[in-house]
Amino acid sequence: MAISSRQGLIDYCLRRLGFPVIEINVDDDQVEDRIDDALQYFQEYHFDGVERLYLTHKVTTAELKFSGLSAPSFQNSELLVGNTSGATCILYTLSGTTARITNVKGVFTTGETVTGSTSGFSRALAATGFYTAGDIQNGYLPLPDSVIGVIRVLPVNGPSSGMNNRNNMFDLIYQFRLNDMYNLLSADMVYYTQVQQHLSMLDMLLVGDRSFKYNRKMDKMYIDMNWEEVLNPDDFIVVECYRILDPTTYTQVYDDMFLKRYATALIKRQWGENMKKFGGIQLPGGVILNGREIYEEAVEEITTIENEMQLKSELPIDFMVG
Repeated sequence: MAISSRQGLIDYCLRRLGFPVIEINVDDDQVEDRIDDALQYFQEYHFDGVERLYLTHKVTTAELKFSGLSAPSFQNSELLVGNTSGATCILYTLSGTTARITNVKGVFTTGETVTGSTSGFSRALAATGFYTAGDIQNGYLPLPDSVIGVIRVLPVNGPSSGMNNRNNMFDLIYQFRLNDMYNLLSADMVYYTQVQQHLSMLDMLLVGDRSFKYNRKMDKMYIDMNWEEVLNPDDFIVVECYRILDPTTYTQVYDDMFLKRYATALIKRQWGENMKKFGGIQLPGGVILNGREIYEEAVEEITTIENEMQLKSELPIDFMVG
């Protein structure tokens, strides 16, 4: 019978160890901990524990909150100046009492009055939570805790690729389509493929991929670029990454052959650890406790399973070629 829940996996492991025919001297909390350990190891090293995907993130910008707004109001794209701090910013959009801003210079202060250089309108900032930094100001991309590794960042505004400028007459692909693909019936696909490969090589040599720094314990990915110049609010950044499969959503994880064997071995080792301190004690009926033997068997099983996993189920190392 297929296992489709955490409790089902626990029951399976205990049955493999002999329950209910024999008593398994392991506390419920210890069993839960060993299941957590098995899942963590499975997700870290087994190729079925993760998924490779493209994660999209909408770029955010800083926000200013005012104590209240009334007509007339600020205008989009105008310069806002803090009368006390002297800090400045450019208004991107205004919604209610919240202004999304870019090009922040200086530090605004609580409750100070902000004046628009074009509209001449003035309003005081909120007493609390008046400023919130966005991705552009922070200089990093927040990633969920389920992401365990980043492969690459897809090109962002590459000048030769013209990703965001398909109608720009100075774009290379625009010129190629204008001069060489005016008649699709006479276009040479071999020539087209060669040109695309050449343009990709130009991107790699002259532009290159965006370098980044990522540590999964921080849940932040730093991309080496000038965020203010390269990105606009509401742009999208696409990251190719590995993400952990959530077993509560994808319940087939609990029925994985490696996970069942590994979780059973971990619980068996815990059983041996609990019992080995009573080694040699004779119970009524002549039964002698031998927890150390259970412990040593479990350690050997765990080593064997982990070695098999590394040889058969671990993802290969990605090598950089170029």
